[in-house]
Amino acid sequence: MKEKIKEREELRRIIETLKKKEKRIVFTNGCFDLLHLGHIRYLEAAKGLGDILVVGINSDRSVRGLKGPSRPILPVEERAEILSGLGCIDYVTVFDEPDPSELISLLQQHILVKGGDWTKEAVAGKEVVERSGGEVVILPFVKGSSTSGLIETILKRHEKGN
Repeated sequence: MKEKIKEREELRRIIETLKKKEKRIVFTNGCFDLLHLGHIRYLEAAKGLGDILVVGINSDRSVRGLKGPSRPILPVEERAEILSGLGCIDYVTVFDEPDPSELISLLQQHILVKGGDWTKEAVAGKEVVERSGGEVVILPFVKGSSTSGLIETILKRHEKGN
């Protein structure tokens, strides 16, 4: 599945070719540190919005900047490979910036997707996507599914010796 993991310039060329074939490109991004049910449902729903699903994942440095020094739990290479193993994902790429705006500008996807914990106004790259005729879609948040919650549960159970 590692063949799904692409550097951004190679991915740009692939996306350009797919768009010429009239494929609808969907993009989403995130840390995806410890994959859980909410991620799976979200990614499956995102794939349902188009033909090709591209996932941008934050580099380790980027995750630390967003989540703090104890994160990520899994290094970027593992997170990328885990995501590439999902059938709903066509391509995975890594970005090192705090947000994916530069990557979104480069790829020029048709649909930009984020989870229900975001508002359209707060989505990085929203203006770029809408200016080029694309759309931003907010998918419902899966209650009780979060990496932070999962980490908290593990720590509590470990603390109690369970």
